[in-house]
Amino acid sequence: MTQVDEQPLLKTREEFPTLENSVHLISHSLGAMPRKAREHTKSFLDLWEQDSIEAWSNQWLPHMKTLGNLVAKVLGVDAGTVIMNQNVSTVQAIVASCFDWTQKRNKIVYSELEFSTVHYVWQAQARRGARVNILKSDDGMTVPLERLFNAIDEETLIVPLSHVLFRSSTLQDLKAIIKRAHEVGAYVLADCYQSAATIPLALKEWNVDFACGGSVKWACGGPGAAYLYVRPDLLPLMKPIDTGWFGHAEPFAFDMGEMRYANDMWRMVGGTPAIPALYSALAGWEIVAGLSQTAVRAKSLRQTTMLRSLAEKRGFQINTPHEDAQRGGTICFDFGGSDEVAKELNKRRFFCDWRPGCGIRASPHFYTTDEEISRFIDEVDRIR
Repeated sequence: MTQVDEQPLLKTREEFPTLENSVHLISHSLGAMPRKAREHTKSFLDLWEQDSIEAWSNQWLPHMKTLGNLVAKVLGVDAGTVIMNQNVSTVQAIVASCFDWTQKRNKIVYSELEFSTVHYVWQAQARRGARVNILKSDDGMTVPLERLFNAIDEETLIVPLSHVLFRSSTLQDLKAIIKRAHEVGAYVLADCYQSAATIPLALKEWNVDFACGGSVKWACGGPGAAYLYVRPDLLPLMKPIDTGWFGHAEPFAFDMGEMRYANDMWRMVGGTPAIPALYSALAGWEIVAGLSQTAVRAKSLRQTTMLRSLAEKRGFQINTPHEDAQRGGTICFDFGGSDEVAKELNKRRFFCDWRPGCGIRASPHFYTTDEEISRFIDEVDRIR
């Protein structure tokens, strides 16, 4: 396990007031709120009040680019290749609407371990002619890579998958999956919601076709600020049916003719952006983009190992892979009555959550201390 200087990471605790009176081990679901999120949100309101309609062109729309470029830095892609939107469901539906599902290459491959919103979006494409192939898991935590490779064939159009699975924190081999998909001419859409800001990413180097995620979890940005990356050479081919006036080359021309898509990532936006959420998300991404992602990952691996060890000593069932290379930033553990224990933990401000087939999910982040992890497990003991 790589040793790093964790002091720059722990220094960020000053930016998170909630850490003064809570143990926050739920960054896999809702990151702690940065102090400056309130300031940035107020700046949106000030612009609305003071600049009125001028705020759109002078500040609000340029802010979309500013935030997108911060996200791009964390994803390891070029500036100008990421656009913001409301949520992953919307983003993936926009991507799905770009494809003709009536052709021979019309298969979608993903596993039953994906987040439900992914399933809902892609299952719905069957109504447009897609064939959906959902792979089974033997252990509820993983799907063998060989099984996935066998399913990805010359008739596969796209593989939408989570880089880190939400239910087990399994880290999937994204680079290998991209390589296999490209060998047969298929695309990969990587959902990085559970990996960006806690695992170093190099999506340009890995040659991913599409990537998405949001700000509400590890990025500490709150809800309503999702993102989409499209590989630049693919962008001209994308002509989404799910579109809107901000995807037009000249949105303020109010042209009633055939849709003329913007030449840049704006073609993937759709309707009017949710500007307030993009302001509240800025502070978290500013913090994350300023940290060494290698250091964040090393600290995460050390502390998840610590948390897993404490849970194992108590005889809890561990529903997360043991090996570092196969694990994201969360430890999932279960025991009889764990759902009620999780509820009581949250009442006592030891923030975590519970999921069926998983148990309690707990996630140290760059701002977490070892003492907080010990206190958390001790509180589980007291409640039990």
